Amino acid sequence: MPALDAIDRKILSLLQSDSRMTMQELADRVGLSVSPCHRRVKLLEERGVITRYIATVDQKSLGLHVSVFISIKLARQKEEDLNRFAKAISKWDEVLECYLMTGNRDYLLRVVAADLSSYEAFLKNKLTRLDGIASIESSFALSQVKYSIALPV
Repeated sequence: MPALDAIDRKILSLLQSDSRMTMQELADRVGLSVSPCHRRVKLLEERGVITRYIATVDQKSLGLHVSVFISIKLARQKEEDLNRFAKAISKWDEVLECYLMTGNRDYLLRVVAADLSSYEAFLKNKLTRLDGIASIESSFALSQVKYSIALPV
């Protein structure tokens, strides 16, 4: 895969901040005409650098006032156990992110819920019903200091 040049990086930066800008606006901002700019964007998409275009939605406007970070320790770390856990949680809308970790815990999840009782229901009705979990540790976010989905380019 060819390295990204300065113009590619500028395109990525601009699209990460506003993916709804027109191709003309994007071309003007990076100093290209529309056709070469469009070709670069299409190439970035084809190479898998740009994976999708999304709208970010304010969590609280949807009534999801609780953010929880959950550390999970599995009873065993065999491949089939890891795969079973990953497959199960990938189906749950409350889980926004899940990472396989090094260190004392096997997984770190970011979960959202409307309130504490909704989180309790998620915990009791979904998470604790999975086989092979040795421990669950929940940490509640008091406030969000920074949130970004834009990668440094």
